[in-house]
Amino acid sequence: MTSSSALTDEIRALYAEEGRPAALVGWFRRTAVLVPSASQDGLWSAEYGGIRWIYAFTDEAALGRFALAQGADGTTDGTTDWTYRTVLGARLLDVVVPAVGVPAGVALDVGGSQPVLFPPVIGIVPDAYAVDADVDADVDAEGAA
Repeated sequence: MTSSSALTDEIRALYAEEGRPAALVGWFRRTAVLVPSASQDGLWSAEYGGIRWIYAFTDEAALGRFALAQGADGTTDGTTDWTYRTVLGARLLDVVVPAVGVPAGVALDVGGSQPVLFPPVIGIVPDAYAVDADVDADVDAEGAA
């Protein structure tokens, strides 16, 4: 089984309420995903809820569906070739997210039937870039007092 199929299997299991979130994060970290380029060096992303979400896709079919959906709002005609990079999930979470400079996470297969969000929290991104790192430190400090 490839890591890509293991990742999609784990996503289906999670949606069927049989999956394990920690296993999903593990498979995502080990899987190469497709990340569309927005400009010369930028990656497609959007801000929602104070988080910058980097778009990633499990395969070309998922990316293609997203590209066609973008044509519905007039931003592209859906037939334009999209430039994308293949990036290991761990690299997105450990290198790209910290480089964004604001709270950031990964939105996998956004717009599809089974999207998954990897938010910037402890256990997913490096602790120094997790939005809940200060909250956990405050709770620990209060508990010790």
